[in-house]
Amino acid sequence: MELSKYIDHTLLKATAQAKDIKKLCSEAIDYNFYAVCVNGCYVSLAKNELKNTAVKVAAVIGFPLGAMTTEAKVLETQKCIEDGADEIDMVINIGKLQSGNFQYVENEIAAIKIATGKIPLKVIIETCYLSEEEKKTACNLAMNVGADFVKTSTGFGTGGATLEDVKLMKSVVGDRLKIKASGGIKDTKTALEYVALGISRIGTSSGIAIVTSK
Repeated sequence: MELSKYIDHTLLKATAQAKDIKKLCSEAIDYNFYAVCVNGCYVSLAKNELKNTAVKVAAVIGFPLGAMTTEAKVLETQKCIEDGADEIDMVINIGKLQSGNFQYVENEIAAIKIATGKIPLKVIIETCYLSEEEKKTACNLAMNVGADFVKTSTGFGTGGATLEDVKLMKSVVGDRLKIKASGGIKDTKTALEYVALGISRIGTSSGIAIVTSK
């Protein structure tokens, strides 16, 4: 098992500059990570830095709150794909989910999935704000419209991934969707615990520590 291939090497801070993105991409190449995960304005830069390598570019959509309009998220998705994104990580509208407007949430995921086409779509449900039932509902909505992954967290909420949340998500999606654990995963031992639960990807800014520590 090559742990590096589970890593989406991530830099989503508001203060990220071009030089930081270039460093992120260089590290991803050096450590053979699966992808880098960046904000939309840096997709084209990352794509250029990673040309002729196997490292993918993942772009975040509606990040980190998920509360913008569906139309804005779709346009953002289209632009990121145009700029070279290989994967899309979208944030659901958490308030709409919690108020019981499940059709809105499902329609939005569906609209973004149409925009991504064959490009993998990861649906961030931001577990730290959700009840168990809401987590299950969010996973089912993502499954209903053919998303490719459910993802625990943005890393910008009140909490990140937990083993309990991943177990719950796995109980809902089984093998139909992949799972990305994100937020607070900083060392090898923790990363391996998530892999053992069946996740397919880890979103982290601590990828180097994860693959180099014992």
